Amino acid sequence: MSLRQPQVPGDAARLEALSRECPGLEIEAVRTTASTSSDLLERLRRGDTTPRLRVASHQTAGRGRHGRTWRAEPGASLTFSVALPIARSDWSGLSLAIGSALADALDAAEPPRIGLKWPNDLWILDAPGRGRKLGGILIESVVTPAPRVAVIGVGLNMRAFASDGATDAPHEADLACLAELDPSLDAMSALARVAPAMVRAVERFDAEGFAAFHAAYARRDGLAGHAVRTTHPQAEAGIALGVTRAGALVVRTVDGARVEVTSGDVSVRPASTALLR
Repeated sequence: MSLRQPQVPGDAARLEALSRECPGLEIEAVRTTASTSSDLLERLRRGDTTPRLRVASHQTAGRGRHGRTWRAEPGASLTFSVALPIARSDWSGLSLAIGSALADALDAAEPPRIGLKWPNDLWILDAPGRGRKLGGILIESVVTPAPRVAVIGVGLNMRAFASDGATDAPHEADLACLAELDPSLDAMSALARVAPAMVRAVERFDAEGFAAFHAAYARRDGLAGHAVRTTHPQAEAGIALGVTRAGALVVRTVDGARVEVTSGDVSVRPASTALLR
């Protein structure tokens, strides 16, 4: 394990314990970096395919989907990335599998308090079909010799902070934090819960694909049965009907058609049922 600049007494011990729970995974902790995912992607470009977890107390240039900035304040966020090889050629549904693993590791409530918004967000559920963004997942890769390596970036809000309007969650009212569920949980404690779950999820996904996570995702699906709007040209408005065993979002449009939406550059957001009248 590689450990740099632990933040508080006890962090080093907790990271050592995490290293023992995730054998074969190099673990690095740094005070500040631009982006943990960018750091790992650059190493991949140089030919370093070592399985690795890199966690930062503060990211200055974290990324969300579509190039949006992921804001992370020191002490308010858990930001980390994991580089792991995946031999499976079809990665469809990987972000959904990771989301399910993260949510299950953080939330044992029944009914669930943490929901999933297709394709890569974690919500705290406030009402059916409605939630506030707790975290996000971004999966990237570069061309490497087989097996291909996934760089999985995760950002989780640990406590509330004000948004500046330029982030992946642009309105303060749209943000949630783990302190709402467990005020005693800090970033290192959360990492100790989610990192081993992520490693196990990637191993299972590699062997079985998203089908192995389909039921777990459906249990936390925050959109299923509710009105949505998407940027897909054939499903601009409709009712989300859940996801397929390959991870595609199924939308029943206003004219009754069933459209399977794959992630790509498509965005999805909840909508008023008035849109469907």
